[in-house]
Amino acid sequence: MALAFDTGLALLVLVLAAWTIWVQDTFSAVLAFVVLGLLVALIWVRLQSVDVALTEAAIGSGVTGALLLTAAAFLRPTERAVAPLGAAWCTAAGSLSAIITVGLGAIALLLPDPAPTLAPLAVASLPQSGLGNPVTGVLFVYRALDTLLEKVVLVLALVGVWSLAADHVWGGIPALRPATRPDSTLTFLAQLLPPVGLMLGIYMCWTGADHPGGAFQGGALLTAMWLLVMLAGVRAAPATGLLSLRLLLIVGPTIFLVIGLAGFALAGAFLAYPAGYAKALIIVAEAALTLSIGVTLGLLAVGPAERARNS
Repeated sequence: MALAFDTGLALLVLVLAAWTIWVQDTFSAVLAFVVLGLLVALIWVRLQSVDVALTEAAIGSGVTGALLLTAAAFLRPTERAVAPLGAAWCTAAGSLSAIITVGLGAIALLLPDPAPTLAPLAVASLPQSGLGNPVTGVLFVYRALDTLLEKVVLVLALVGVWSLAADHVWGGIPALRPATRPDSTLTFLAQLLPPVGLMLGIYMCWTGADHPGGAFQGGALLTAMWLLVMLAGVRAAPATGLLSLRLLLIVGPTIFLVIGLAGFALAGAFLAYPAGYAKALIIVAEAALTLSIGVTLGLLAVGPAERARNS
């Protein structure tokens, strides 16, 4: 039964990926992409990589899907005026994707058995960090600099999005508008779900030290709740020039950087943690990063300013 389920899941992913390439309507392609991301997350669960599955569902499908849906909504008025790609282009894209897939599969199958890995060494050293989740241990101990730079890249990406705004509306209100009437079901859900989503986001951040979860997963969930509230019209999108909003954007990377610099004095190296305090410092950094990630992803989704704050 397990083999039949995995085979069916793999075939469904291939069919849905092909449909995403071949479908002409942008909105339909985005929806197929979101479903594809959820199926890929299920595959990661079957591979017992729950952390990767949570990230795929939250970032790869959820937040990225919201960004693509927003882009599709903006493109819809002009979509009919643009000639669709011909069958030759679609075939070329599909063939290239198939070649890449076959190549990656061949590389995976040709790996030595057992495959070379540093996992046993990482797990053996994990107790020194006080963490129970090896993924969090790798991200905040062995790859701490990469993790810090990933958060900085998010902020730089947001600056790039904001730069698309006209000069006279810089720091103004983003273009996001409510998608439904004030008395819609979406409005009811936007009033009901955010408290639950907020608690789940906090839990995912907190449990990430010892179980699957972490800052990205928790932050993405906070983003989803915030976007739901704004799309339903319960709260308007904030002005991008608000000082408090910009402080929230940088509080995570700043605290992480401060902890890293403190490592020179306390542990003799950048992003090193003093003995006995590693877990506490990592949880502080994760909590701050969760907040910054949630705000940054939400602002990336709503886009650049469209009108001035006083308009």
